[in-house]
Amino acid sequence: MTQTTSDGAPAARPATPTDAIADAYVHRLAALDPLTATTLGLPGHDHEMPDLSPAGIEEQAMLDRATLAELEVLAPVDDVDGVTHAAMRERLGLQVELAEAGELQRELNVIASPVQAVREVFDLMPTATAEDWETIATRLAAVPDALEGYQESLRAARAAGNVAALRQVEACLKQADDLADADTSFFTTLVASARPSGETPTRALAAALEKGAADARQAYADLARMLGEEIAPDAPREDAVGRDRYALWSRYFLGAVVDLDETYEWGRAELARIVAEQQEVADRLYGPGTDITEAMARLDKDPARMLHGTEALREWMQVTSDEAVAALAGTQFDIPEPVRRLECLIAPTHTGGIYYTGPSADFSRPGRMWWSVPDGVTEFATWRERTTVYHEGVPGHHLQIGQTVYRAELLNLWRRLASWVSGHGEGWALYAERLMADLGFLDDPGDRMGMLDGQRLRAARVVLDIGVHLGKPAPQEWGGGTWDAARAWEFLKGNANMAEEFLAFELDRYLGWPGQAPSYKIGQRLWEETRDAARESATARGEEFDLRAFHRRALDVGSVGLDVLRDALTH
Repeated sequence: MTQTTSDGAPAARPATPTDAIADAYVHRLAALDPLTATTLGLPGHDHEMPDLSPAGIEEQAMLDRATLAELEVLAPVDDVDGVTHAAMRERLGLQVELAEAGELQRELNVIASPVQAVREVFDLMPTATAEDWETIATRLAAVPDALEGYQESLRAARAAGNVAALRQVEACLKQADDLADADTSFFTTLVASARPSGETPTRALAAALEKGAADARQAYADLARMLGEEIAPDAPREDAVGRDRYALWSRYFLGAVVDLDETYEWGRAELARIVAEQQEVADRLYGPGTDITEAMARLDKDPARMLHGTEALREWMQVTSDEAVAALAGTQFDIPEPVRRLECLIAPTHTGGIYYTGPSADFSRPGRMWWSVPDGVTEFATWRERTTVYHEGVPGHHLQIGQTVYRAELLNLWRRLASWVSGHGEGWALYAERLMADLGFLDDPGDRMGMLDGQRLRAARVVLDIGVHLGKPAPQEWGGGTWDAARAWEFLKGNANMAEEFLAFELDRYLGWPGQAPSYKIGQRLWEETRDAARESATARGEEFDLRAFHRRALDVGSVGLDVLRDALTH
């Protein structure tokens, strides 16, 4: 068992040989993948780009294999080491499997491939000083080599018969074209905003930034051309990846092995349960028999639930987040002081997404919640988004990630910063939303409808994602036949109260990123099962179950595979 201090926090523990291996792995990973280094707040690599070629992918696989070999001959010193061994075997082992299966060379999708990652890293870079902007200029100049290496990987994957679906190729081509446009490109806007220390940049710095932006734009233009001329002609029109590939990615995103057919049926049942709960809320809001869609439309027109302008949205996010931290700290959760700071920001992009970026290792860069507001959108309904603030902030991602980063006295660098499992992280965030409802923070029926609306979408994604990629029979109420993109589109529109342009992007995301979207709801299920198993274990020992203590122990494990988490908390 982990030793604790009188206030319940983990006691400091001496570093072990296992910790040394895990820490060394993170530093080697940062050198190989500067995008990860910047994301984790590890200094020294912010001016660099990774090698995205087949040689670069193999170099990281070699690091993973070597680290696994080092762990193999080392015995864990304590329970913390035991979890590190299990978690690294699971994570690094899967990364090697993905590399050897050619999955990392063929990566091309609308949301989480090098097309987006090379651009998005600039959102995290500091911009206060001339030195910061010099670093940005150097990294901009490195974009062409990075994207050339990426093209090399895509060509190698094509030669092996591994090409992304045409839908993903065409959408990524459009994204690359947008980044290549001299007038509207993110890179153009980025360098135009350079004001080091509030001043106009020097002539030399301005020239370096302009050249870097031009080189980055040209690199994306070259990528777009290559996608259109070389990749698109060989791209399959079929979106489904098949059972074998799907099972591999499902394991990666969950850190657990699940019965995909049973999970599909559970998803259908969970979706029906949530719809029934939505109907109960609609009846409470506007009278028995009120249609769910009508109830949400009326909520959208309620002036008391409306925000006007992005600054009002940002302020509301910040106030809602701060209130949650104040209410939960010391009552439901142990929240360390540095973790109590969360910045709510409007993102520099316009995709419509809401996302979280974690703090740097020393908390000099705080955790941040970002809202990417589409162009022209100026009104926002709070009933939809209160639960989102809890999902991205506290007790969701920010508490989970921030507290893990903070536990330097307990966890090695890999456990604190580098280990991330979608089913653990996104599953916790959905678990946190439902927990806030149970604690009374979503008692307002409009806010509860917002939480259920999000849960309904996540349950629908389980059905859609597994259904399409495994080619399962579609339910008769959705037209029967075999699941495909067309049936998925009608199903998604029927179960998500969102604008169609958002849903179109969401569908592209699910079709190109197999197994990721279901990891939210399946992760929530596995989190709840782990909590219930811990409660049963306490009862069997004749002890009263302490939910706050369970959450503290669970978060102190860090983001590990859900099978590893269950074993750590129930044995």
